[in-house]
Amino acid sequence: MICVKPRRALLGALLVLELLLVGCATVSTSNTDPRDPWEGYNRQVWRFNEALDEAVLQPAARGYRAAVPEVVRNGVNNFFGNLSDVSSLVNNLLQLKPRESAEMTGRVLVNSTVGLLGLVDVASDVGLQRRREDFGKTLGRWGVPTGPYLVLPLLGPSTVRGTAGLPLDFKGDLLGRVSDSEARTGLTILRVVDQRAGLLEAGRILDSAALDRYIFVRDAYLQRRRVSSQASDASQEPEERYDLLEPETPQVGPVIRLK
Repeated sequence: MICVKPRRALLGALLVLELLLVGCATVSTSNTDPRDPWEGYNRQVWRFNEALDEAVLQPAARGYRAAVPEVVRNGVNNFFGNLSDVSSLVNNLLQLKPRESAEMTGRVLVNSTVGLLGLVDVASDVGLQRRREDFGKTLGRWGVPTGPYLVLPLLGPSTVRGTAGLPLDFKGDLLGRVSDSEARTGLTILRVVDQRAGLLEAGRILDSAALDRYIFVRDAYLQRRRVSSQASDASQEPEERYDLLEPETPQVGPVIRLK
């Protein structure tokens, strides 16, 4: 049997597709948001992601919520949250944040032991807050500018800097270290469906409030990333950036459409 690294292959395919589409996209310069100079291309990818979400992810998420009891869904969500905390811990260390690193170390240790491998979020109950960080924000901590807004096929909203950090985000994803390929694939699908199921209600609210979903999601994403960066490192001088208005940390997985 040939062993294939699906995440590495996916990332390589996405980057090639990015280069091809950016080169072919026609972008109007009139009324273009300076944070989003590639809006023409981004909207093309946005429409592709929306169609994929409507055809595949939404039905899967609704079926998951209907078939799986809430207590089980909470355990699944906590389990994957604990896995992502390990990556956040590494990034807090790389950003030289001793207090946040200590808190995330406590979260991982408590939830991985008392919390039964993360199925129960005991750490939050005892006051150990989650400090989400990713390699894109780590690059920003060391002076790399954000760059323009970018919508990635399957993965959704990002920036040039966030995209540059994706290879390390994939490398730091503990699911990629599961040796059994079938188990790894199954867990990855379960994580994506679980994340999507948690956003069904938010999507209904968004549909009733947003005239242009693309602009609404773009502005919300950039604002959230910016506020998250400032809150986690208040001492850092503000950088000159495109997101003037910066998934929380974007999750590693297919795009999740809010509906």
